[in-house]
Amino acid sequence: MSKKLLTLMVGLAISLTGSVWAQDIEEDEEVTYNQYGVKVDREALRAEQRNNILVLESKSKKYKLWMDNRVQVDGAAFFGKNHSDYNPIGNGVSIRRARFAIKAQVTPDWYGEIDMDMADGVFELKDAIIEYDGLEHFAFKAGNFKEDFSMEQTTTSRYLTFMERPMVCKALVPSRHIGIQGEYLLDHFRASLGMFFQTIAGSEEVTNVQDNNKDFGRNQGYSFTGKMGYMPYSKDRHHGLYFAGKGSYRTPKTDMATNEYGGARFSTRNATSINRKKYLDTDVIPDVDHEWLYGLEGAAYYGPVRIQSEWIRDHVSAAKNSYNFGGWYVHAAYLLLGGQQRFNVAEGEFTQPSNGRKWGDVELALRYDYLDLNNADIYGGSGENFTAGLNFYLGNSVKMVLNYQYSNNDRYANGKGKLFIGHDANGAPTADYTKAVEPKGKGGVSYHMLGLRFEIDF
Repeated sequence: MSKKLLTLMVGLAISLTGSVWAQDIEEDEEVTYNQYGVKVDREALRAEQRNNILVLESKSKKYKLWMDNRVQVDGAAFFGKNHSDYNPIGNGVSIRRARFAIKAQVTPDWYGEIDMDMADGVFELKDAIIEYDGLEHFAFKAGNFKEDFSMEQTTTSRYLTFMERPMVCKALVPSRHIGIQGEYLLDHFRASLGMFFQTIAGSEEVTNVQDNNKDFGRNQGYSFTGKMGYMPYSKDRHHGLYFAGKGSYRTPKTDMATNEYGGARFSTRNATSINRKKYLDTDVIPDVDHEWLYGLEGAAYYGPVRIQSEWIRDHVSAAKNSYNFGGWYVHAAYLLLGGQQRFNVAEGEFTQPSNGRKWGDVELALRYDYLDLNNADIYGGSGENFTAGLNFYLGNSVKMVLNYQYSNNDRYANGKGKLFIGHDANGAPTADYTKAVEPKGKGGVSYHMLGLRFEIDF
């Protein structure tokens, strides 16, 4: 090869390389517009799975987006109830939860979340959150989310110890409402205070709110909910204590049907959602001015062992009378294969335990819970549950839950939802409370349940 030809080829190669390099610079500096014609910033994201959760994160770690999905398939069988007094309970299976959520830290200070449920083919909005974390020790959020009242209620369903929450939480404790909330956390102390309005969930609640506004011009109502908690040993991940007091002032909301507005109703099922019977039910208490909901909660954990308890009361001020309902629960759990219980200090609740084996762990759990909806001239019933459970943790994402539960209800827990019900001298129900005497005769329905859940989180 001649020297001239070699020189020419080298020059051409350098020229081409320079052109490609210049083009790369041009492409890097190319201005990008979104579908609305607005110039946007660009940054490459890295995709990875973190404990089987898909996470997309920028190199600067200022932006992160991740999925939070779960499926829970439940089955339950019921036995031992008295068929001569009450209708039989149907066994069955269901999709308890089919959750799809996207969460994002869009800047170091701003967080957003949308979460929805499509269990059994019915759409329901869960969380829709805008959160600001730009002040040291403080966080502020607005949207639809759980009121910070009960540690068991705010615990995500993916980390529940039993298939269902205790009756007192399901009947009296507020869950998700649209509102605003401020939170404070410093070392051993955490506190929160929020103002909340109506429930945003499905079509029924939306229709009620719209009809109450359109047809009657009613205000949506409001609630103030606060909590203060203390956590000694909060910096030790292997053992700790937690104590908290909480309160909530509540007025009637327009997410109730127009003919029930101004009232309050408290009811719950004993066991899984497959049993649709609500034996404990006050029916609608009319002309309620406000409620005072208050309680105490505590927890302790040491290595594989944890215990948790709550006591909750609700004082209802109505036009004709005032009522006091309440209940409590206590449960304990033990990881059998060397795992460690873990507590989320920022939220004041237990989170996912660590596994004692590479494949997972097994947890034994016991619970007692009690609820009383009898007071003054309302007989909503009272009941208690004794529950034993085995939780099989298979890695970080798969979980099997086996529950046995014995439910024992009093004579008023008939699921009829009667208001101002008493009994005459022969023990027969009467709506005339002036003739009512202490009831006699058979107690309420008692039954056993075996429940099984398969869960996957991804």
